[in-house]
Amino acid sequence: MILAFTLAGIVLIGVLGFVGRRRPAADLAEWTVGGRRFGAVTMWFLQAGEVFTTFTFLGMAGLAFSGGVAAMYALPYVPIAYVVLFFLAKRLWTLGKERGYLTQGDFLEDRYSSRALGTLSAVLGVVFVLPYLQLQITGLGLIVRLVTGDTASGTLSMVAGSVLVVAFVLWAGLRGVAATSYFKDGIMLVALVVLIIAVPTHFAGGIPAVFHKIEQLHPEKLIVHSGANDHVWFVTSMLVSAIGVGLMTLPHSWPALMSARDPKVLRRNYAWMPVYELCLLLPMVIGFAAILVVPKGSDPNGVLLTLSKDALPGWVTGIVVVAATATAMVPAAGILIGISSLVARNIVRVRSGRRQFWINHGTVVLASTLALVLGIFRPDLLANLLLLTYSGSVQLAPANLLGFLRRVPVGKGPVLAGLVAGELVVLWLTFVDTHLVGTVNVGLVGLGANVVVLALTAAVAPRRTALVEAA
Repeated sequence: MILAFTLAGIVLIGVLGFVGRRRPAADLAEWTVGGRRFGAVTMWFLQAGEVFTTFTFLGMAGLAFSGGVAAMYALPYVPIAYVVLFFLAKRLWTLGKERGYLTQGDFLEDRYSSRALGTLSAVLGVVFVLPYLQLQITGLGLIVRLVTGDTASGTLSMVAGSVLVVAFVLWAGLRGVAATSYFKDGIMLVALVVLIIAVPTHFAGGIPAVFHKIEQLHPEKLIVHSGANDHVWFVTSMLVSAIGVGLMTLPHSWPALMSARDPKVLRRNYAWMPVYELCLLLPMVIGFAAILVVPKGSDPNGVLLTLSKDALPGWVTGIVVVAATATAMVPAAGILIGISSLVARNIVRVRSGRRQFWINHGTVVLASTLALVLGIFRPDLLANLLLLTYSGSVQLAPANLLGFLRRVPVGKGPVLAGLVAGELVVLWLTFVDTHLVGTVNVGLVGLGANVVVLALTAAVAPRRTALVEAA
């Protein structure tokens, strides 16, 4: 029955994505940013829902189960980032409207008059976000496998979900993502409310009882203690995440922002979205409940669904699984739009708008196929690269921040030098000397090197490259 619910949910999401298209996309701008005509409600679900992916639905419960209150590093960084975006969004949207930006690569190329910087930022964006795409697709299979115990069913769901995502993305573009976002956030909130009531009540007698028992049996879970998730990890991970989100370093966040009807829509949403993000607490509470009943050493990513199966009737668990499926499929669609737009606009450069459109669509198929094949046959191949999604992409923060200014104070040389230095430091600390900085988030160390190299290079750069006229 649960498998039937899941497959029905996958098909429903695909149908909603198809319905999102109102007219054939005349060009890449219409497909990528919906013609820049989205109002407040649509923008709310596009942007606020970006935070709720497979990782936050299942992973936050898992992180609370394994790391206790260390999981709460995710609570402050989103509101902090949205405060920053409240002030930056108008500037960025206005530039995008006037200059025709669709991607982060467009922005950096134009602001620094550098095709090299536009191309490099696009390549880095694809490299860092492709593992995140695979995570969504692999998570879809994990969800079904956990609740059915059948690996074949998980693979079937991955294939079906990927095919439908590709189909509605090609057909409807960002409008398809917007249409499915309504459903995703709605069913996810319903599932979380049911879980937050049923699971603690079933296993402990209520939410207060959960934390009372943890205080008695596992008091170490209620403090940030020494180890992999210590105070240093908590603070530095929060900072890196806040900088990355607040300065728009993740490429798939650009189409959503650029699709707004006007800056007022963005500022209104950013004023209220921090309240909505408190919903991240809900899966964390499920993770704390799991500490009391799930054996230590169990797969953290499966605890939410494990408790759901034990505490709820089968058909209600089916709804939870559909919600989890939606948190995989809808973000995957948004990521595909971000990746394909970077490739078509900033990596494979063609003059013909029609050819650009076809390259974009071909990239959607290629990227999703690659993520699906690796998810099925080599699920761990890109696992290490996933570590770079935030720490690697945050290295674009200095370039973005300086580009937001009315008058860009440095040329392309210092920005490129700082970016390369930051990425090299992150790669070294992630894959070579993994213990050099202890539990400090390597993205923050790389960002420090990035800023130092940028500043030193700018100080010795010729005067003629020191200023770039702004729009």
